[in-house]
Amino acid sequence: MRENRRVPAGEERVIARMRPHGRVLVVPVLVLWACAGLVALLLDRVDWPLWNVAVLTVAGIVVAVLTVVPTLAWLSRGFTFTTERVIIRTGFGGTRRETMLSRVHDVTVRRRGLQALFGAGDVLLSTGGDRAVILSDVPSASLVQRMLSELLGARGVVAPDVVDVA
Repeated sequence: MRENRRVPAGEERVIARMRPHGRVLVVPVLVLWACAGLVALLLDRVDWPLWNVAVLTVAGIVVAVLTVVPTLAWLSRGFTFTTERVIIRTGFGGTRRETMLSRVHDVTVRRRGLQALFGAGDVLLSTGGDRAVILSDVPSASLVQRMLSELLGARGVVAPDVVDVA
């Protein structure tokens, strides 16, 4: 992430772009390896003319459903942080949600399960509405929280946490 510098009023700058944590791609990669191994093991094992076609067809369907679709779903999600707003892209249809930083009152990180082990987490942006805006499974969630707190502090909304070392 870049250094936070003063930006003239009305000029918006992109600070960071990121995707959800990449650990969700572990299962698709393992499925791909398993399919490749099974195809290598099963080809030419049976004396039936359509055996190889059946093995390759089943492997292709499994790879498409359990590897390609989850990878494309992961690629279609993303977060963009600018000096003025947070943009969240989700889904294959390109659903886009924007939250102005001027509406954000508080930035919180919530970690569940393996997120704490990998340094990821859900970043919650409290806007004063009914529900907080949730950035799901953000890598380096504490760094993103610190960056957003500094941006809000520069706007005068929230003072970033200051630790005194005596």
